[in-house]
Amino acid sequence: MEIGFGKGRFLVHATQANPNVNYFGIEIIRKYQLYTATRLVKRKLTNVKVCCADAKLVLSNSIPPNSLSAVNIFFPDPWWKKRHHKRRLFDEGFVKSLAPVLVPGGWINIATDVEEYFQEITALFAEKLPFLKGEPWGEDSPDSLVEGHLTNFEKKFVDQGKPIHHVRYRKPI
Repeated sequence: MEIGFGKGRFLVHATQANPNVNYFGIEIIRKYQLYTATRLVKRKLTNVKVCCADAKLVLSNSIPPNSLSAVNIFFPDPWWKKRHHKRRLFDEGFVKSLAPVLVPGGWINIATDVEEYFQEITALFAEKLPFLKGEPWGEDSPDSLVEGHLTNFEKKFVDQGKPIHHVRYRKPI
């Protein structure tokens, strides 16, 4: 599953690279969901479904326990203004909802270019899901998610030389 897939660069690459793996994408902005759906249809990719919805609601109401091998969250909106922080994806309830939907050994993969938000995310995981241990990963990792998995945001930031913060959490087996 990818939460907040934007223009779908990761989903397109992942579904093409892994035709025997099923993918599911959630995007809250309708125009991006439609844009990505069109890209997937043009490529005749049938191992992926996308929806326009609030990922917090989908996770808590529609995803069965122990059903996902990975949840990918790349460059969630940082909602820069202090008064907007309440709109951020990562909060206590969201973080708690991630572990139950993962199969044992499943991964939560996160990337952001905002160091402050990254620190908040890792602190939430340490507090709310201490049994999940975070480890760094990135495009150059030997077990990178998908060759060429860079999102549009990540490609832009890497080209500009900006640091990207990656962490992944694994559910114990």
